[in-house]
Amino acid sequence: MAQLNMVEAITNALDEILKEDEKTLIFGEDVGLNGGVFRATNGLQQIHTDSRVFDTPLAESAILGLAIGLAAEGFRPIPEIQFFGFVTEAIDSLTNQMARMRFRTEGNITAPITIRSPFGGGVATPEIHSDSYEGIVAQMPGIRVVVPTNAYDAKGLLVSSIRSNDPVVFLEHLKLYRGAKMEVPEGLYEVPLDKAAVTKEGTDVTVIAYGAMVIEALKAAEALVDEGISVEVIDLRTVSHPDYETIGASVGKTGRVVVVQEAQRQAGISANVVSEINERFFLDLLAPVTRVSAPDTTYPLPAAETIWLPNAKDIMDAVKTVKEGY
Repeated sequence: MAQLNMVEAITNALDEILKEDEKTLIFGEDVGLNGGVFRATNGLQQIHTDSRVFDTPLAESAILGLAIGLAAEGFRPIPEIQFFGFVTEAIDSLTNQMARMRFRTEGNITAPITIRSPFGGGVATPEIHSDSYEGIVAQMPGIRVVVPTNAYDAKGLLVSSIRSNDPVVFLEHLKLYRGAKMEVPEGLYEVPLDKAAVTKEGTDVTVIAYGAMVIEALKAAEALVDEGISVEVIDLRTVSHPDYETIGASVGKTGRVVVVQEAQRQAGISANVVSEINERFFLDLLAPVTRVSAPDTTYPLPAAETIWLPNAKDIMDAVKTVKEGY
């Protein structure tokens, strides 16, 4: 097994899937010769030619429109939106076309499209580059939203996404691209979609998170050991739709829950998860479910993002509230 970080694992997955299936195509802004702004497609055009990996104009609506046409003709497009903040330029293609394709054609045409895109804060990007818009897309039935947290999951989840016959928005957190390396198997393997992972077992409080917030949750859980609080950490991985079987088992064990998201508090993934927990598992709860999120303001300029983004201390405070405050 190779030791890879997340961006290396993604590149490896794309290389392997291009070798396996000649109907897969990668395209987007600067993904070809330059290998993408974060080098996630580095070297792929040279290996697989510019008919399989190619650049597009700076036009997100054209990128996703092209993906729809290719999918209808039997291809498995893997378009890249260079930063997910710019997906609003192509929201019609995503929510009104891809998401409805199977429904409106009674299953005769599918949309096996995997949209890769970096997102998330903590790396001092310009405006509109770090925004977390996953909650907007997750509201639309017919689209999966997948967010890996580590290299092993990134490769396996990306392979599963590309092999799926439905559209997937595959979001790659900027701060995790070149994080910790881990063993990643050679060749193709799948990590199942729609399945959460218990990344740390505990008995007192369940913390549910995704993306970079899983790392902050694990930091909080480690620090709280010294205070005698045992935290179970769940990585959602697929945020639309979440794995409520795994969540329910954890809620039944701990009775206390904190749900964490990097995005603003209003609406979003955490609000939906809290609502579902209250409806499905209310009798297992020993305290009200608590949320940790960014405030309901526009994403700040880089100088202020470290105080705007949720962190391990925020999670620790929320855990203590549900553990000791009720």
